[in-house]
Amino acid sequence: MTSNSLLLIAACLALVLLTATVGGVMLFTRVSEMRRKRIHPQSASNSALMAAKLENIQPADNFRNLFEVPVLFYALAAVAVAIHQVPTWLVACAWVYVALRALHSFIHCSYNKVYHRLAVFLASFALLVGMWVCFFVSIASANAV
Repeated sequence: MTSNSLLLIAACLALVLLTATVGGVMLFTRVSEMRRKRIHPQSASNSALMAAKLENIQPADNFRNLFEVPVLFYALAAVAVAIHQVPTWLVACAWVYVALRALHSFIHCSYNKVYHRLAVFLASFALLVGMWVCFFVSIASANAV
């Protein structure tokens, strides 16, 4: 395995660890609030009931976000490693993507200013789309020769 492949997989691991951290924050805040308010778990058995009973739902929202668009990041990394095409620019962009997602999670789980969060989300989404397009172009042009 090349060092670029390993670095790309490490970026995926970093995003997995971010997801696990946000999951832990979600669990801690949810259980703490439910205990403090004496909410029986069954009375918050689905997301609608949970949102109606709890005030701090940002970590749960962010946790769900980490299973939406980042799936496209994991797919790109898997394809790149599988076909042994992991250019340095892809690794660098992957780490920038992970940093943007970490910043998005920080904003979402802390002060939650929507415009700040949106700007970071749009930057990460545009970067990811650009990564996919550039990756496709690079492998298509390599195969056209």
